[in-house]
Amino acid sequence: MRHRVKKVKLSRHAEHRNMLIRNLVTALLKHERITTTEAKAKAMRPWVDKVINWAKKGDLSSKRRVFAYLTEKQVAYKIIKEAPERYADRSSGFTRMYRLGPRRGDNAEMALIELVDAKVEAQEEA
Repeated sequence: MRHRVKKVKLSRHAEHRNMLIRNLVTALLKHERITTTEAKAKAMRPWVDKVINWAKKGDLSSKRRVFAYLTEKQVAYKIIKEAPERYADRSSGFTRMYRLGPRRGDNAEMALIELVDAKVEAQEEA
């Protein structure tokens, strides 16, 4: 039985899983839209909310938490600068997830996860 089991293991040991989620959160905040498996997208959503709320808070301790959690300094600077005005009226739910269907190689369910007010240009198909 899996009563009261909160985290998804993602078939990785704890250190690998935590680093995977940190890298996914950093990539999402950097590019504002990423494609990954549905399970990984669901596992990273609460962490995106936490990091953005730390950045919104703006005190020294919260800024240090953002820098400690994200794997790229430039992304941390970006989110600390943008988050307070960009997400002033929102306390959670900073991400949106679209299901894309199964991946061709291994039939894993894929998902597109993006920030709610992403400034990503639409790519034209050639």
